[in-house]
Amino acid sequence: MDMERKQSELIDHFVKQATALDAAAPLADLILEATAHPSLFAFSEIFSVPNLAKLKGTQYASSLDVLRLFACGTWSDYKCNACSLPALVPDQVRKLKQLTVLTLAETEKVLPYDQLMEELDVSNVRELEDFLINECMYAGIVRGKLDQLRRCFEVQFAAGRDLRPEQLDNMIQTLSDWLGTSDSLLHLIQEKIKWADIMSETNKKHKKEIEDKVEEVKKSLKADLDIRGHEESFSESGGMMDYEEDRVRPKRRRQPMH
Repeated sequence: MDMERKQSELIDHFVKQATALDAAAPLADLILEATAHPSLFAFSEIFSVPNLAKLKGTQYASSLDVLRLFACGTWSDYKCNACSLPALVPDQVRKLKQLTVLTLAETEKVLPYDQLMEELDVSNVRELEDFLINECMYAGIVRGKLDQLRRCFEVQFAAGRDLRPEQLDNMIQTLSDWLGTSDSLLHLIQEKIKWADIMSETNKKHKKEIEDKVEEVKKSLKADLDIRGHEESFSESGGMMDYEEDRVRPKRRRQPMH
């Protein structure tokens, strides 16, 4: 099962569960289960379920903040707001650090080890590389190369995260630019096709004209050859007749001289 399909099925499962629950406590438990799940990395659809609004004003209200954190936050964001958030279980800590790697890989394809160790609270290179290999690459959320000489992680692929609110304007602008470029390219292709059609018709017309001229030349040559053939035949016949007449014409005898 590919990662996208598995993500879709997990999201659908948790959305249905959240939609079916009415009480705050079960909803908080569901959020804990979702954010700790080892194969789930997208949370915005769960966050948008109307039933989750029932958590507001209850002792479980902070669970909404946790879900929002997993949708678009990082490990550093959690540390900055840890006093107002519930403590995370180990599976949630690992998940949030995985998501942090994805966030960093969104904008940079070469991630220095020093930056990664600071963002993930990792104390040494060995621990960092083990995390990248075992928790990120084996999980299928990133692919890349560990460069120990340059002390960096070269990202070749990274799974996408939920869009953050501040990213929407940039995404809309990017899509608008892409649409404009596509329209321009489509217009250019249509013009090229139109030009190709015109050139094709011109070439066909030119070819037809050449073929007609060739046929005219062939007919003219054939007519000339036929005329010459008749003339030569007539000339040869006339010459033979003259020769025959000369042979049969009686010769005049010379008169004897006196």
